[in-house]
Amino acid sequence: MPTHIFPGRYDSLEKIAAFIRSEAELLGLSHSEVFAVETAVDEAVSNIIEHAYKGENIGDIACTCSRTNSCLTVVLEDHGQPFNPQKIPVPDLNAPLKNRKENGLGFFMMNQWMDEVHFEFCDGVNRLIMVKCKDKPEK
Repeated sequence: MPTHIFPGRYDSLEKIAAFIRSEAELLGLSHSEVFAVETAVDEAVSNIIEHAYKGENIGDIACTCSRTNSCLTVVLEDHGQPFNPQKIPVPDLNAPLKNRKENGLGFFMMNQWMDEVHFEFCDGVNRLIMVKCKDKPEK
């Protein structure tokens, strides 16, 4: 189960994407499934930097990938501000653009792109667990 530690900076996004892409391709995910995983992880890491750490160079992000025969699990860990996904309102996708909230769509989209999204906070660590399985119908 490879784990890589990345600095909490936006310039880490490319290296994280390459790591994720490699692991997803080793599993045999389709091009669109690989893209979904990369996009969800990119959004999650950006949120860690912006919201958990409140800026760049505040802390590191641990990224662990594990594979089963049909699923890729990505675990992101940080030591930033605790995150409670229950406090994020479900976005109103039917509202006119001018009436939509500026934030909150990213977590919703992560749930759309991935087959499972779990979050836990324990002993000062935010842990986001996301799973993508091969050949699963789109949500």
